[in-house]
Amino acid sequence: MRLLHLLSLLLLPAPALADSAELFAYDPTVVEVDVELALMVDVSRSMTPNELDIQRRGYASALTSDAVLGVIGDGFLGRIAITYVEWAGPGSHRVVVDWTTIAGPEEAARVAALLMQARPVGMQRTSISSALDYAADTLRTNGFQGLRRVVDISGDGPNNSGMPVEPSRDRLLAQGVTINGLPLMTEEGVGSRWSLDDLDVYYRDCVIGGHGAFMIPVRSWDEFADAVRRKIVLEIAAAQPRVIPAGTVLTRPAAGRSPAADCLAGEKAWQRFRNQWEP
Repeated sequence: MRLLHLLSLLLLPAPALADSAELFAYDPTVVEVDVELALMVDVSRSMTPNELDIQRRGYASALTSDAVLGVIGDGFLGRIAITYVEWAGPGSHRVVVDWTTIAGPEEAARVAALLMQARPVGMQRTSISSALDYAADTLRTNGFQGLRRVVDISGDGPNNSGMPVEPSRDRLLAQGVTINGLPLMTEEGVGSRWSLDDLDVYYRDCVIGGHGAFMIPVRSWDEFADAVRRKIVLEIAAAQPRVIPAGTVLTRPAAGRSPAADCLAGEKAWQRFRNQWEP
């Protein structure tokens, strides 16, 4: 049995290890990588065409940056597996880049080119739970075996469609997957009807989780490219920076702490909107 496969099993939390026999059954055809990274990117209707374009360009720039390529090269195997999926409401998932490896500049450039080939199109509603469930499925069947598995999810609002977010989050955590967040707290978009002033707190308490989980709030689109680059570097390196500027990287609260955020805030906002139009 290969070393990376053994290390993956040893790093799982005890509950996930007990339930992981099928997920981590040894398969000689599976490609080993340092990290399996699922980039889940919000394209719900609250996002403007300009925001959608900024997101694609930001990820393309980050993946081809010296910082990201450097940390990939420093890995145990020197390669990662990555997919880029745009999501919105329940079942609304567009695979822009299917699972592929990045081990150097050529592969990174190919992924960046795929991101920039087609103009992104916004879809309906916001179902973080559905995006997390999709990520769980694609991680299970992607043909790669990583020392770590990470879901990187961005969004400009709370879950307001589909199932509640917490059960979907907890299912991923039980499988040993880390969920990191990129809450988009910018002024652009449809306004405050679907947004939360404390979206960062919502992501911290309701969305992210797992070993070393963190998030980086984006409060201006000028910050986006740098935030994505920093986030991907941290996810691949699996280490927090020694010095973290206040308010820029937030981790999940300690176990047992009551959530400060209402994890059904989005669903309640949608119900209030419906009540205005229903007798």
